[in-house]
Amino acid sequence: MSTMAATSSLHIAMFPWFAFGHLSPYLQIANKLAKKGHKISFLIPSKIRAKLQPFNHFPNLITFVPIIVPHVDGLPEGAETTADVSNLHQFNLIMTAMDLTQPQIKSLLQHIKPHVIFFDFTFWIPKLASQLGIKSIYYSVISATTFSYVFTPTRQLCGPDFTVDEFIKPPLGLATSAIKLHSHEAKNVTFMSNMIFGSDVRFFHRHFTGLCESDAIAFKACREIEGPFVDHLISEFKKPILLSGPDGDIQEPKTTLEHRWQEWLSRFKYGSVIYCAFGSECTLTKDQLQELVLGFELTNQPFFAVFKPPVGVDTVTAALPDGFEERVEGRGVVYGGWVQQQHILEHPSIGCFVTHCGAGSLSEALVKKCQLVLLPHVGDHIFRARTLSSYLKVGVEVEKREDDGFFTKESVCEAVKTVMDEGNERGKEIRATRAKLRELLLDKDLEESYISNFIHNLQSLVG
Repeated sequence: MSTMAATSSLHIAMFPWFAFGHLSPYLQIANKLAKKGHKISFLIPSKIRAKLQPFNHFPNLITFVPIIVPHVDGLPEGAETTADVSNLHQFNLIMTAMDLTQPQIKSLLQHIKPHVIFFDFTFWIPKLASQLGIKSIYYSVISATTFSYVFTPTRQLCGPDFTVDEFIKPPLGLATSAIKLHSHEAKNVTFMSNMIFGSDVRFFHRHFTGLCESDAIAFKACREIEGPFVDHLISEFKKPILLSGPDGDIQEPKTTLEHRWQEWLSRFKYGSVIYCAFGSECTLTKDQLQELVLGFELTNQPFFAVFKPPVGVDTVTAALPDGFEERVEGRGVVYGGWVQQQHILEHPSIGCFVTHCGAGSLSEALVKKCQLVLLPHVGDHIFRARTLSSYLKVGVEVEKREDDGFFTKESVCEAVKTVMDEGNERGKEIRATRAKLRELLLDKDLEESYISNFIHNLQSLVG
């Protein structure tokens, strides 16, 4: 335990959106804070404690406090998180159920008396916390870049209904022009901002209210990646912006790679294999899955691709192009199950990672040696991709059609070849910049500096 922690340890409550893509990063920062001697009360639906408990590295300091999630008509019986439902309408109802926990949260906070509470989607937390003498921090697992582009007071002036044209243009005052949206991306961001998301509250206003009324805003981020976007948020919100450091929990997995994949990958030379995975929630159409795998075939490189079955198709195998499996036999695998992604990215034969740009996937990949081909689909993924490709220049995006975002096998092949072909001049620059960023993120002094400053700023806020 550090001297600072020993003399002025904090009690922090955490109440993230009931989705594993939010619960997991909150538990990561909880582990980092507990490592420094701070106490965490983690408010979660009662049934998922067993799933999170193995990742609680400090059970003496991190306590899971069970929440009873009220039933909302339209949800399956017993549904508590987004993992229990299947579509956006039901996500909306999970959010409504979470809002209905407000009296329960008030009672719990009165009982446990934390110094501060971290939250994200529950925009009513700041007022509730203020009534109880508790500081509130909007702790975002969405990138600072996304927030600087979308959820700011300058954007609020355009409301209440946002248009596609408004989101194509970067907000006034954003210092870098690297983040530009294509029309199909602006349509997606416009739809998400205008949609009702729980309790008849628009998605934009749910976030915007929480950001405005919280005592501070925090990101799982660092200036080395998102500096100008953090500065823009400081100028827009005029309140403390806290950064907890490089995005992700850079812990070596304790298991070993499954034997069949270890054996298969080891057949290929160093840095030659394309690995592609789109996370647990991203689903392609059959047409797009086919273009993607045909693009891999065109590269003439070995590849290992992991997908969920596309929309309207029962299995991944059933979605593959005619004759494809026979043509790529021995050098290509398309798999529809779960794999140990960190181990695969660590394998020396992996040369390139084709990713949807989810936060978890990028945090795993950025500290590995593989090159990055970026294929974002929605929301935050788009902004993360643009930060890496246009601002930092450490990866290549697959070119898409402007109006609908469709990509071709040729554009997939071209993006992969750019980062993998040693003679490609653009690729040389990207690989050099990518190596420097990896080295920076692996610097333990950087990680330690961020978490120490984060704790110092928390203590200053609490007083």
